[in-house]
Amino acid sequence: MKIEMIPVKSDTQIQEVATLAFTIWNEHFVPIIGQQQVDYMVAKFQSYPTLKEQIANGYEYFLLKTNDIFVGYVGIHIEGDALFLSKLYLLNTARHQWISRQAFHFLTELSKMRDLKRIWLTCNKYNEDTLAVYKHFGFQVIDSCETDIGEGYIMDDYILEYMI
Repeated sequence: MKIEMIPVKSDTQIQEVATLAFTIWNEHFVPIIGQQQVDYMVAKFQSYPTLKEQIANGYEYFLLKTNDIFVGYVGIHIEGDALFLSKLYLLNTARHQWISRQAFHFLTELSKMRDLKRIWLTCNKYNEDTLAVYKHFGFQVIDSCETDIGEGYIMDDYILEYMI
């Protein structure tokens, strides 16, 4: 299944990302971190106003589209010689169809074009399926971190890196 990576530029596209975020986070993360933390994190990090602000501050977003349907999104930020992969999320119906592999290929090619040396990301330590995908792509766990995100919630993550 071939995907299109559509740069997010318009308010309508930003709203589409926010809508996908709500659905994906409720599908995937409730068993890992619970409904209350999902609600908090979607509102704080994946809402329309937050996404719009991130784009204004240098983040780039791409909608993932296949068969004329939006199935996920990617959020990135350039940090020195690295591409920070802030977000790569897919609807449950789009998993196990090589979509994340195609998105990762797009990101590695984009990194090469921009002369970046590595891609890095954070991933919840208990998000086992996603960790397995990243490790399959060649990412290495290089550290871990606990980040206080407010309201008593902590993000307990591994830091992973892929060398270009």
